[in-house]
Amino acid sequence: MNTGGLHLSAGQRDALQGWLDSLRALDGASRHTLDAYARDVAGFLGFMALHHGGAQGVGQLAALGQSDMRAWMAAERARGIGARSLARSLSAVKGFASWLAERQGFDISAILAARAPKFARNLPRPLSASDARQVIDRVEVQSAADWEGLRDSAVVTLLYGCGLRVSEALSLSGRDAPLRDVLRIIGKGGKERLVPVLPVARDAVARYVAACPHDITPDGALFRAHRGGALSRHDVARVMRGARMQLGLPASATPHALRHSFATHLLAAGGDLRAIQELLGHASLQSTQVYTAVDATRLMEVYDAAHPRAHG
Repeated sequence: MNTGGLHLSAGQRDALQGWLDSLRALDGASRHTLDAYARDVAGFLGFMALHHGGAQGVGQLAALGQSDMRAWMAAERARGIGARSLARSLSAVKGFASWLAERQGFDISAILAARAPKFARNLPRPLSASDARQVIDRVEVQSAADWEGLRDSAVVTLLYGCGLRVSEALSLSGRDAPLRDVLRIIGKGGKERLVPVLPVARDAVARYVAACPHDITPDGALFRAHRGGALSRHDVARVMRGARMQLGLPASATPHALRHSFATHLLAAGGDLRAIQELLGHASLQSTQVYTAVDATRLMEVYDAAHPRAHG
């Protein structure tokens, strides 16, 4: 458990570890997520210990009032924590406190009543369909070796054509080739989903595999770097950056933007929001609903540009 070096009482440390263990077992939370939660809650408990002159054990939570919560949030903002990060920390604190209150039987209404600061949700910045196609074409011809261009084209085709995360595409092994009609993907938190594979994506991977000079073994990485090791996220980002600069696209045209484009274009074509949620592997529909806002925003941009009254 990574608590950022803060000193907690034995009872607090045991309780925090118990909560993290339950998240790992019941929700399949990733190690990265658990480390973030541990730091958030430990930081909160450490502040309250200093605020009240010493750690008071897990029972300290029951004695907290709204003024304590306001003092903690003010201290966090004073040290430069942004509204989004503070909202995440508060969510972790509420989750931990609720879990503990169920077991200890005490009241944590002051913690639950604390309201996170409002922040503007950053909308994804998808590429247009034509820009996405140009990126796929461009990455194929910008590498010195033909097989590397075929590899890069295959990777970005999977990001845009299947909505995969970069990590998911790079986790494919030689055993996955040739690609079947459906890919079984293990996403965030170990959640499994089935993703249909378009013929163009199967063909792109097949062309890369046929040209790759390295031996692609069942247990080895499907996508190989120049010297034969596994292709990295940095490699994909570099390729995308080169294509973006050559095409004059904005800095928001990242590998992950291709996944956003997949979702936005599906929605624009009449795709069902819950079906898109399943394809993306989102844990909640709320994460997918952001694409509704993206689509509406783009529609208004088109309206503003084309409507005669917009130019008065």
